Amino acid sequence: MADKAVRKKEGIWETIKTIFWALVIAGIFRTLFFQPFWIPSGSMKDTLLIGDFLFVNKMAYGYSRYSCPFAICPVSGRIFASDPQRGDVVVFRHPTRDVDFIKRLIGLPGDTVQMRGGRLWLNDEEVPLTPAGDFVETKERQGPQGLVPRCGNDPVPEGGDCVKERFTEMLPGAAGHDVLNITDGWVADDTATFTVPEGQYFFMGDNRDDSEDSRFPAQIGGLGFVPAEYLIGRADRIMFSSAGSSLLYFWTWRADRFFKAVL
Repeated sequence: MADKAVRKKEGIWETIKTIFWALVIAGIFRTLFFQPFWIPSGSMKDTLLIGDFLFVNKMAYGYSRYSCPFAICPVSGRIFASDPQRGDVVVFRHPTRDVDFIKRLIGLPGDTVQMRGGRLWLNDEEVPLTPAGDFVETKERQGPQGLVPRCGNDPVPEGGDCVKERFTEMLPGAAGHDVLNITDGWVADDTATFTVPEGQYFFMGDNRDDSEDSRFPAQIGGLGFVPAEYLIGRADRIMFSSAGSSLLYFWTWRADRFFKAVL
């Protein structure tokens, strides 16, 4: 009887140790290599959809204190740093809200960035746009938050086709990517000229009329410029995608987006 009690106690202790080391290994993996990230909003459509699940490549830009959960890494600045490339889709810590954001890198240090009539100007040159057909989705609640998409053809009844203009944008030195336009004359379609400070970056969402990004200064509650220290990693590939409010709703899985590269 005593032997049985000892074996039971040892079994419980072994289980505790196994769980502990599993958590340690998972924490190291998450800190140094890849961090999971769910897409919560439509600001990066159609590159990323609500419900896309991806792993963030944390080796791409090196490490800062924001590489660790709860920003607990005892790191000043960045170590093993590499510069991000224009056009990268980047996950970073919001400088004032302490939450993770994902946007496309538009402006590098020293660049000037401006929106004129809904068109992007970079270093006083208009970035080329090519029509790429409409982006059409169903107007319905999306994801756990039940967000309803904005449509260029509103008013649209629930269940109807929600249409946005789609263009291919060609940033200098980068591959083309899709951007969406919902309406002309939106509040951030015309901006002042932003000059990106040294050591900071300018980000925008691909769904240009539905993105809170660097076009909105931090002083008025927006994102503003993002210091290099706040970069977490690069989004390289979608691993899984679900259009429903729960992963258990297998009929809402988007199989065509599994393992899709993020461009």
